Amino acid sequence: MDHTHLHAGGPATSSYYAARPLETVFREFRDPALEGRRLFAEVLGTFFLVLVAAGGPVVNAVSGGKIGLSALVVSPGLMVMAIILFMGATSGAHLNPAVTIAFAARKDFPWRRVPGYIAAQLTGALLACLVLVTLFGRVGSLGATDPGAGFTQWQALAIEVLLTFGLVSTILGTASKAQSVGPLAALAVGGYIALAGLWAAPVGGASMNPVRSLGPDIVLGNLLYAWLYIVGPVVGGLLAVAAAYLLRGPGGDLPAVQAAQGRLREILEESRGPPRDH
Repeated sequence: MDHTHLHAGGPATSSYYAARPLETVFREFRDPALEGRRLFAEVLGTFFLVLVAAGGPVVNAVSGGKIGLSALVVSPGLMVMAIILFMGATSGAHLNPAVTIAFAARKDFPWRRVPGYIAAQLTGALLACLVLVTLFGRVGSLGATDPGAGFTQWQALAIEVLLTFGLVSTILGTASKAQSVGPLAALAVGGYIALAGLWAAPVGGASMNPVRSLGPDIVLGNLLYAWLYIVGPVVGGLLAVAAAYLLRGPGGDLPAVQAAQGRLREILEESRGPPRDH
């Protein structure tokens, strides 16, 4: 979700590096030479997200409840905000299979890159959970997301669909040409994640992210509720794609494509500077 390039609040770009044609952006992203950097960015970003999201309940259990519910649900939103700002331009900072699939369905991201991104995201989530197990042991259910006490599986599933519908709508909307809110998009996405957790976390953990839930489940060897947190976010994300079409028409506009795919090639060229006259 790279939004730092957009004109509204984004850094200025020299005239030499003027806005690139859409086909140029797609062609550069199809170049496999930089794919390793993009995948590393997804591993790293998802690692930090899950370290905070799953680590909060773990540290809360170890410390005897010194982290309150508000801190537990707000901290992942703050981490996502930071990740978008510090590395969104490299990979788009999806951090979430539901977001990657939604960008692809919106035609802002190539389908053939989806498996690699999802594999990178799951790798980051698993690494974070392994770090937590190594440091603290199998406590706090390793931050696993399950239906809360007094709530059914179907209620948890419905909430995951609705919350992810809102999250992906926020992501697609702030990435679109119609909005072009620049770095403020990080605030919108992070704020939405915090808000969703504040009111809905007791129902099912307010995951909105399959790998955030799969990481603890796989490490603990308990996949009983995993399907809720795969089906719910993916369905919610696809509903957001349909809503985006109704609101703004087809996707694939330049700001959305750059937000979904990042601007790694452009950044590397900018770091070298414009060509010198001889």
